[in-house]
Amino acid sequence: MSLASYRTLGRSGLRVSPLCLGAMTFGEDWGWGAGVDESTNMINSYVEQGGNFIDTANIYTNNHSEKIIGDVMADNSSLRTQLVLATKFANNVFPGNPNTGGTGTKSLITNLEHSLRRLQTDYIDLYWIHSWDFLTPVEETMRALDNAVKSGKVRYIGISDAPAWKVAQANTMAWFKDWTPFIGLQIEYSLLQRTVEDELVPMALELGLGVTPWSPLKGGLLSGKYNRSNNGKVNGSRMEARGGNVSLSEKQLAIIDGLERIAQTHNTTPAAIALAWVMGKPGVTSTIIGVRNVKQLQDNIAATDAHLSADETASLDKLSTPPLTFLAEYKDLIPMIQHGGIEINGIKPPAAPFLADMQPGKY
Repeated sequence: MSLASYRTLGRSGLRVSPLCLGAMTFGEDWGWGAGVDESTNMINSYVEQGGNFIDTANIYTNNHSEKIIGDVMADNSSLRTQLVLATKFANNVFPGNPNTGGTGTKSLITNLEHSLRRLQTDYIDLYWIHSWDFLTPVEETMRALDNAVKSGKVRYIGISDAPAWKVAQANTMAWFKDWTPFIGLQIEYSLLQRTVEDELVPMALELGLGVTPWSPLKGGLLSGKYNRSNNGKVNGSRMEARGGNVSLSEKQLAIIDGLERIAQTHNTTPAAIALAWVMGKPGVTSTIIGVRNVKQLQDNIAATDAHLSADETASLDKLSTPPLTFLAEYKDLIPMIQHGGIEINGIKPPAAPFLADMQPGKY
């Protein structure tokens, strides 16, 4: 596999690389990102290796991320056609203004115009809702997004950080009203965040949404920098710059140990193995990587060459299995009750013990 092994995103014809270059680290305005020159080098290196998918947001590094990308594209006019450019709205970048946050029509139009200006482009390839707004009617948001597509200023739309039931409601409404539906779902997904497998990932598979995980290394915890020897303390890390204190649990350390063992077998890094695990999960189309320099970019791209065996994947699955939610736990019981001991679609669970003496027609 390589960055040029393109996949279609969800139920669409949009071709994207298996690794998406996340731009939350473009700009030093938040105290831990990359400078303009290094950000430019990362974009150029990513593109030279076949990458075509860049993801940013209006709020990243106080708008600077979008400006950096726009300047790079302005210096190389051929990049705009080559790149799949994604940005987001909903989070408020105008403090004190109640109508520049959320997903209302006024907020959407205002933020879209500002993003287009900073990115120095006439259109956005993929416009994401950054986080769901529970105050705005879903029909208003979907109508406004459809109008943005019809205007030519947006090509496709996606949704990030929203409950499965709301995404399903929105897309069902869009289909019935002949509006533009979401084609992508952006969610946090990693060996340390698997609760999305309960409802969000199955929903994406059912509705034809391409999953684009963010924070696949859990903010750097799975990058290889954190281990038992340093007990989660890494000088100069993003966690430290943001004032966070890392205290690794025994389960987290066991996952990191497992990554290190498999990485040694493949002669690669724990980060590459953690990324390869995410990239291989059902529904995942393009995994978003957030890096601060070209070396980190190369370390992450190495994941495209890491091919995990079924046993290696299973061992990481076992180490990282989260506590079951109600639906996930109950799901194992359902076939026992419904199948009646019969094999259906290759699944033959034992009959539920309390139904063993069932006598049809007795009553």
